[in-house]
Amino acid sequence: MQLKTKAFVALVYLACLNYTMKKFLLIIFCSYLPVIVFAQTAPQTLAIKGVVIDSITNKPLSYVTVALWDIKTKQPIKSTLTKDDGGFELKSPAGKTYELVFSFVGYKNKTINIHETGSDLTTGKVLLQVSTKGLTEVLVTTAKPLIKQEIDRIGYDVQADPESKSLNVLDMLRKVPLITVDGSDNVLLKGGSSYKILINGKTSSLVAHNPSDVFKAMPAANIQKIEVITTPPSKYDADGLAGIINIITNKKIDQGYNGSISSIYSNLYGPSGAVSLTAKEGKLGISVYSSVNDQKKRDGTTGNTLQTFGANPTYLSQPGDFFVKGLGLFNYTTSEISYEIDSLELLTATFTHSGGNSTTSNNQFSQLLGGSNNLLQSYRIASIANTNFSGIDLGLNYEIGFKRDKNQILTFSYKYSKSPNSSDDTQSIYDRINYTQPSFLQNNTAGTKEQTIQADYVHPLKKINIEGGLKAIIRNSFSDFETSNLDTIKNIYVSDPANTNNFHYNQGVYSFYNDYQLKLNNWGFKGGLRIERTVIDADFTSTATVLNQTYNNLIPAISVQRTLKNNASFTFGFTNRIERPDISELNPFVNKLNPKFINTGNPGLQPVLNHSFELNYSKFSTGSINIGLSYSFANNTIQNVTRLQDTVTFTTYENLGSDRKLAANISVNYPLTKKLNLTINGSVTEVWLQGNVSGQPYKNGGFQGNGYMFASYKISDTWRAGSSFSYYSANVLLQGKSNPYIFSNVSLTKDVLKKKGSAFLSLSNPFTAYKSSNSFTSAPDFYSTNTFRFPYRTLNAGFNFRFGKLKDAIKTNKRGINNDDKRATNSSNSN
Repeated sequence: MQLKTKAFVALVYLACLNYTMKKFLLIIFCSYLPVIVFAQTAPQTLAIKGVVIDSITNKPLSYVTVALWDIKTKQPIKSTLTKDDGGFELKSPAGKTYELVFSFVGYKNKTINIHETGSDLTTGKVLLQVSTKGLTEVLVTTAKPLIKQEIDRIGYDVQADPESKSLNVLDMLRKVPLITVDGSDNVLLKGGSSYKILINGKTSSLVAHNPSDVFKAMPAANIQKIEVITTPPSKYDADGLAGIINIITNKKIDQGYNGSISSIYSNLYGPSGAVSLTAKEGKLGISVYSSVNDQKKRDGTTGNTLQTFGANPTYLSQPGDFFVKGLGLFNYTTSEISYEIDSLELLTATFTHSGGNSTTSNNQFSQLLGGSNNLLQSYRIASIANTNFSGIDLGLNYEIGFKRDKNQILTFSYKYSKSPNSSDDTQSIYDRINYTQPSFLQNNTAGTKEQTIQADYVHPLKKINIEGGLKAIIRNSFSDFETSNLDTIKNIYVSDPANTNNFHYNQGVYSFYNDYQLKLNNWGFKGGLRIERTVIDADFTSTATVLNQTYNNLIPAISVQRTLKNNASFTFGFTNRIERPDISELNPFVNKLNPKFINTGNPGLQPVLNHSFELNYSKFSTGSINIGLSYSFANNTIQNVTRLQDTVTFTTYENLGSDRKLAANISVNYPLTKKLNLTINGSVTEVWLQGNVSGQPYKNGGFQGNGYMFASYKISDTWRAGSSFSYYSANVLLQGKSNPYIFSNVSLTKDVLKKKGSAFLSLSNPFTAYKSSNSFTSAPDFYSTNTFRFPYRTLNAGFNFRFGKLKDAIKTNKRGINNDDKRATNSSNSN
């Protein structure tokens, strides 16, 4: 690498670690956007024609993918499908050297070099030979497919979606089959919150606490693919009832260097920017990605009501407003260094850091009325809540290959993670009538430290692939919380021992797994078994209370795929999954931000075992269709439970019910014309919930689901437009429901700088300036509602640019640590 190139790499690396990068990105965007949008000229084009036929039957083949690649940049330029007569035609800029690649399910790929001749080209008859290898997955045979159906997962190609350059990751998740984003921007998988989120196949402190806010800050242009693993194989930890969401970022480490710059400005979420860089010199490779976001201030209104029943009924109303100072300067940086010791040994090290903060002010008027609307109690409350969170991940992987087979691998891995967070809340109560609770301070310092040691071995045979491994996770969580009441006489805050504690929660998960994958002509089988032993030691230091638990679990996982003619397949899966409670559900910290609606965790929660079956049908030709049916059931499930004490509700988590779900889903992608493409996703779930709260049996159920439609139109070779519409039904809870809502978006994108860059403009929810999120909780002795109203219409403008030159690819670890054994939580909401 020349000296200038090394200096450039060093400067960009330092820039991506600088949290003020957002200003730099916005300056670039504002200064050069008008120039790069209007300075484009129409290049001369080259037309390439031909016919694809079967080499044995000599009959034409339809729906063959024909892709044109630029040999110098190694990037796809255009692609199309052959017609019923096997014919195809592609047009591309003249003056370059190309590769024409033909691919079709069941046939060997074929490549033809295209050299510039100064005139249009005809390839004549292109013969494709039948492949003798069995298939393990079915791909969508379009120019660049959105959906990929594998034996145990569904993949959504974000880069194939024209809107990926104009949306954030949270909006992109709305499009993925089986994933929904509810009215409070919480991410749900199959309608539930019990799942795991992985980044590049690994857990990350980035999404440990507020995944929704994190995904709002990440441009979708930096995401390569989103996987929904519906039947996780045994190599994954057993937690997460609904499955795993794996978000794969753009990361190419090749000989030379490449990178990208992205910037977005949103009227609602503020400015954000991201920089990625990969470089390789000899055996050493470096990859860095960094993003920053400075969310704007937001305000809205809140409202709570509580109707109590019985001999002395009451009615509580709490109108109010809130003001959020965003996340402050949220930042996320991850880097990976890879070194090839020799052709069979590879060493990689990873480092990730994230952090952010927010300040929320809330003003509320509380009024309690009696049976004849007589005033029983009233007060006003002003609160300020400050929260801070951060995360650090350090990893080291050593991989050993074997000469007999490049896919035979032995990997040793170590990972250290730390994710501290803190909250400081001040509550000032005034204008009191018959209300004696003093003003108070409430603070909580919490977090988790985690160490993982793992060994994995992959042994491929002729038709069977064998995997096995050992793993140990040592997890230490803590929560040190205190409540101090205001002494109005001395004007000082005095600690309240009843609401002060120091909680330590130590958990060890020790596991062994064994997976087998068998490939036959039209069949694929994947099966395995995982054995886990969990040891828990909890200590309430302040109250001298100790909790000890030990349990063992045997987790099977089976997936079967049958490929049919005409690019169709059936897949079947069965697995058991464990729902281990998260620290936020275990933490006994009593949240009294609203003294009439109190929340706390339950350190005595037990794990839940879920049984899941699924059947899917996929067919890919001109378009694609995926249809799925699933059924799951679990007992002793963790439910959110609310009880009434006097005129105050107390909400916590308990193992008390059973949960059954029967779901159907469909995903369709079809090109209506050469320029217009339509995508439709939808799911509907019948839910049955039941449980016993304080001796009172509860049952709730009904249908919940969602629908999504997206149309993209290619205006020209460099202009694209898109429009989407989503509907989300209410979620069914044991003691209540949420409200339905809709989401819409329109976007316009312009490719610039010879398609190395793009500028975009998008508008979300153009007809809805504010959205209300409503939910209710019902019991024999009370009925309560909760409402948030917040800004919803969002205007985004931004710019993406890719740069660099690549040569030979560098190796990366094929195995590593994936701590996906804890229940996911959605602790953020849109207010």
